[in-house]
Amino acid sequence: MSACVPTRPADPTRTDESSRTHPPHSPPPKPPRRFRISGADLSASGAVFLIALPLSLGIALATGAPLQAGLVAAAVGGLVAGRLGGSPLQVSGPAAGLTVVTADLIHRYGWRTTCAITVIAGLAQIGLGCLRVARTALAVSPAVVHGMLAGIGVTIAVAQLHIVLGGTPQSAVLDNLRALPAQLANADLAALLLSLLTLAVLLTWPRIPGRAGRALRRVPAALVAVACATATAAFAGISVTKVDLPSWSSHALAGMPEGPVLGLAAAVLTVTLVCSVQSLLGAVAVDKLASSKPALRPEARRSDLDRELLGQGAANIVSGTLGGLPVAGVAVRTAANVNAGGESRNSTMLHGVWVVVAALLMVPALELIPLASLAALVMAVGIQMVSLHHIRTVTRHREILVYVVTTLGVVVLGVLEGVALGIAVAVGVALHRLARTRITHSVDEAGAEGQGGTHHVRVRGQLTFLAVPRLSRVLHQVPQGARCVVELDGSFMDHAAFESLQDWQKSYVAQGGKVEVTGRAGTRIAEPASASNSCCRPWTPWRNHHCDRPQSESAAPPAGGGGYQLASGISAFQRNTAPHVRDELARLAREGQRPTQLFLTCADSRLVTSMITSSGPGDLFVVRNVGNLVPLPGAESGDDSVAAAIEYAVDVLKVQSITVCGHSGCGAMQALLNSPPEGGAQTPLKRWLRHGLPSLARMAAANQPWARLAGRAPADAVEQLCLTNVVQQLEHLRAHESVTRRLEEGSLELHGMYFHVGEAQAYLLTEQPDEVFDQVEPEGELHRA
Repeated sequence: MSACVPTRPADPTRTDESSRTHPPHSPPPKPPRRFRISGADLSASGAVFLIALPLSLGIALATGAPLQAGLVAAAVGGLVAGRLGGSPLQVSGPAAGLTVVTADLIHRYGWRTTCAITVIAGLAQIGLGCLRVARTALAVSPAVVHGMLAGIGVTIAVAQLHIVLGGTPQSAVLDNLRALPAQLANADLAALLLSLLTLAVLLTWPRIPGRAGRALRRVPAALVAVACATATAAFAGISVTKVDLPSWSSHALAGMPEGPVLGLAAAVLTVTLVCSVQSLLGAVAVDKLASSKPALRPEARRSDLDRELLGQGAANIVSGTLGGLPVAGVAVRTAANVNAGGESRNSTMLHGVWVVVAALLMVPALELIPLASLAALVMAVGIQMVSLHHIRTVTRHREILVYVVTTLGVVVLGVLEGVALGIAVAVGVALHRLARTRITHSVDEAGAEGQGGTHHVRVRGQLTFLAVPRLSRVLHQVPQGARCVVELDGSFMDHAAFESLQDWQKSYVAQGGKVEVTGRAGTRIAEPASASNSCCRPWTPWRNHHCDRPQSESAAPPAGGGGYQLASGISAFQRNTAPHVRDELARLAREGQRPTQLFLTCADSRLVTSMITSSGPGDLFVVRNVGNLVPLPGAESGDDSVAAAIEYAVDVLKVQSITVCGHSGCGAMQALLNSPPEGGAQTPLKRWLRHGLPSLARMAAANQPWARLAGRAPADAVEQLCLTNVVQQLEHLRAHESVTRRLEEGSLELHGMYFHVGEAQAYLLTEQPDEVFDQVEPEGELHRA
């Protein structure tokens, strides 16, 4: 398969022989299918192999399985899961997350039964993949998943510490902890020194500074650490236990499962759960990682989770049948594959081929590796599974209890029991948050209670029917005729709570009181729409178009035409919106406008700037024109309105940022593509569109990077020009003297924005020179890998 090289679509203004042969909208002729391996895939497979080889042996050692089982799982994960899986760039093999599960199974049932359990778990994964329930696994709380991995990491680290000290680990974590003091007292000095050498190289190798460090870091730290320990043991003549790979002729394969049915069923469920969740989460993670690689083909940047589950199931069937460890997606190898430039599933499969070659031809070299070095390597992996980043994340989301309970449950009870306990706690926490609502009542110092002070009723948490009695009791403590502010600090309000609040508000206002309902941090919120206007939620003051009338009436304009719509809209504003904004507008009238940003966008009627930026009166200084164009200073236009607005906003209003916002389906960009305004009769529209010619030239320039939309190529030439135009107009902005001065002072920022009208999705331009427009998530953060 050839390397994926981004190419530009044909110039829409150009016709040639190929365009006459094939219609412009017909699919291109399919090239003859040839199997080719790109150089990028070849080099990436080598990098992954160098990481996979020592880790596979180390994980097999940690489980107590035959060491060949790790090599079998690595080869099968690369060849089978790499070929059949739905995530082309994910590398599968024996995973550290399965170490504790597999070690427990071997201890209970023996190696042959463990292989049979792996086969049955693979069949279960194929069944789940056929039922297309892969995305359901992603519904598990991240705190549970991270807690499970942390618990497994602690278990691995404690067990491998015994091998590092020259001893033998016990089957349970608590037994290992109790035996640790005695093991420390009788530590094998040679094994400890080799382990410390391995850990030292692991820590220092990625931190070598300078140009030499960048070159050396291309060799994986795990391989260098194990090689250093092996070379030291060989040249110094240190006598320690080393890798022992028996003949492949005596390799144990899967046998018939033997043991209690319930125990075997629980074991299959555990292996299926851990393998599936880890692989699916890895596939989602690699999609985010691959989105930052614009050269990758679209099919390599998006995973098919159901197919990935089928591929992992097939790999586990083959691995278990051949006497290998359970297989799952491995984050370390996957990241190495993407970062090394892997372009397709060929790199994953080739790494499996190299593992097979090493298992057959490199046995003498592998048997020189000290077991203590492999144990130190796996112990480091286990420690890294307790991620401080994950701990900070779950703490910020107030799920640290779920994380801690899951971790302790896995360490003390086991993986399946710990996960079940974590899920139970997560459900309990969710129910507690739903039912726990704090409602308080206070009065401003401007007046004593009942004597004209503003009363504040604050609701913290979700407002459900369970809190209605307390809400009603607190609301009726507010004296008649006063001003009351109800602050709702939550993300959910059910029907019972809504009706209770609305009934009290109507009754209180009817008796002469004033009520203001606000959201978090005191921001005013609109009244909920009535049932007839439900299609307009949550912009309930926006009731002046078809959703305010029955569908049959909205199909055709009323007899009054535009005048009727104008008068109807003004009337709706005076009736519904003005009462909510009157106080704020009065304040702005007294203080004057103090906008924080200049927002320059297109005159298209579908762009509602206040809606897509969640802004209100006084927030934005808006300039709209056809095509959101910024003429260069001194350009022959006969219209200085845009330059005047920029100068006024920057020098007089002292705005802190300027945003240029383009949008999908822009008619100005379509006109530029269809008939560039060069020569011929120059109408006012064509004279204005001449300011967009630099954008057209930028899109056609071979030395300019093309703008991309959330990691994907634009849908067509019009969308590409819309994106490029935003980038070009930002360049025009920098040419204005007032903007240049403020940029040099560091007191002004420029932003590019793109709004997809049909998807109601906003994108922000990332740092240059990538020219990537990234999606803005509902939480307000840019979606980056």
